[in-house]
Amino acid sequence: MEKVDLINRIESGYKRMSKGQKLIAEFILKNYDKAAFMTASRLGSIVSVSESTVVRFANALGYDGYPKLQKALQELIRNKLTTVQRIEMSDIDQSRVLKNVLKADMHNIRLTIEETDNVVFEAVINKILQAKNIYVLGLRSSAPLAQFMGYYLNFILDNIRVVTSGVNDVFEQLIHIGEDDLLIGISFPRYASRAIEAIKFSKKRGADTVALTDSKLSPLNAYADYSLLAHSDMASFVDSLVAPLSLINALIVAIGVAKKTEISNDFHELEDIWSHYNVYVGKGEEDPGKDQLN
Repeated sequence: MEKVDLINRIESGYKRMSKGQKLIAEFILKNYDKAAFMTASRLGSIVSVSESTVVRFANALGYDGYPKLQKALQELIRNKLTTVQRIEMSDIDQSRVLKNVLKADMHNIRLTIEETDNVVFEAVINKILQAKNIYVLGLRSSAPLAQFMGYYLNFILDNIRVVTSGVNDVFEQLIHIGEDDLLIGISFPRYASRAIEAIKFSKKRGADTVALTDSKLSPLNAYADYSLLAHSDMASFVDSLVAPLSLINALIVAIGVAKKTEISNDFHELEDIWSHYNVYVGKGEEDPGKDQLN
């Protein structure tokens, strides 16, 4: 639907466009997967028009500036890009990689803050607190996010199950899911097909479902009762999981605040256990492996 709408905008307005705008339109129609990650300046350079012509082109299509058109293009193709295409589209100067990547992560967090629905966030917190069993699912590049979330929620709750790739198939790990349970499905482009099937399966079994994903166009949303969005725009072939991790942090902290009284005793006991078994290096203690290096 979105793709058809964008193409229709370009085709219906083509005859009224200037010569330069027509060059842009033709390039986008043939190479929209590449154009989606080009700056206005880069796109103008490719088709031999000025940056201002590119901006006017976006305005002519009804977008409030080129970034809005670029975002519409990115939403269309981000799940279709192969790793090779992502590498080819990377246009970052080697000397500026550090700053560009960090700035992109900051931008993703900023957009996530602006677009997070607090009502949905609170509803998800309540569902987590009320659920009989909580399944946290993350596959492929999203697996570390699920493991991180499960690791900390296990300190607070005793009904957490992390579902990820392993010896058992995903459906074997979800075999007992049902009513009163909650599945939190985490997936970002390129979306893992098994993650979509798992959230669909859980929904059919009567469980409540939460999608932690990147966009309203994410296929997970079709089977989710609640959707929390975190931007993960790529800087290269590596997806940015900074904003998703920050959103997960917020969920964990909110659950911890709600269960503060109950978990206080648990953490006192854990501190005694960690101290007894030297789980962490204490203040003033030397590295236990230091003698082995001398």
